Amino acid sequence: MKIANAHLWVHDQEEALAFYTEKLGMEVRADVTLPEMGDFRWLTVSPAGQEDVSIVLMAIPGPPMFEPETSKAIEGLMAKGVAGSVFLTTDDCHAEYEALKARGVEFTETPEERPYGIDAGIRDPLRQLDPPDRGEAAGHRLSELLPREARLRPLSLDD
Repeated sequence: MKIANAHLWVHDQEEALAFYTEKLGMEVRADVTLPEMGDFRWLTVSPAGQEDVSIVLMAIPGPPMFEPETSKAIEGLMAKGVAGSVFLTTDDCHAEYEALKARGVEFTETPEERPYGIDAGIRDPLRQLDPPDRGEAAGHRLSELLPREARLRPLSLDD
């Protein structure tokens, strides 16, 4: 068994598509509209060269897919920033950070050494937290992970 897709709720699929492809450099894997399901749009992206797993940029559906109260509940979770994140890995977190910044990606945290590797926080402008004056945004992680053996070692207070 393998993972094929994971999804993120988005308010606007076109804005999400632009962010994930133009800013993060991902590629479209599927873009299909299903009229028989109320024009439900199946839109997926993934990093270049990683065709086996995709992120579904899922608009919050209404009827007939979801009841209105279910859609409102999802919107509420999105407003709190708890409706999902993507954890991206790279061989060089500092270089990827600079490349993404050059494409206009904003970060909530600069690359920082952690017990498991080097990690940075990507700001997702499409998933702004409510209220907006909190100065935060829901986001994703960009990590340069240590080799598996090093990540699994017990941590000491000196780490």
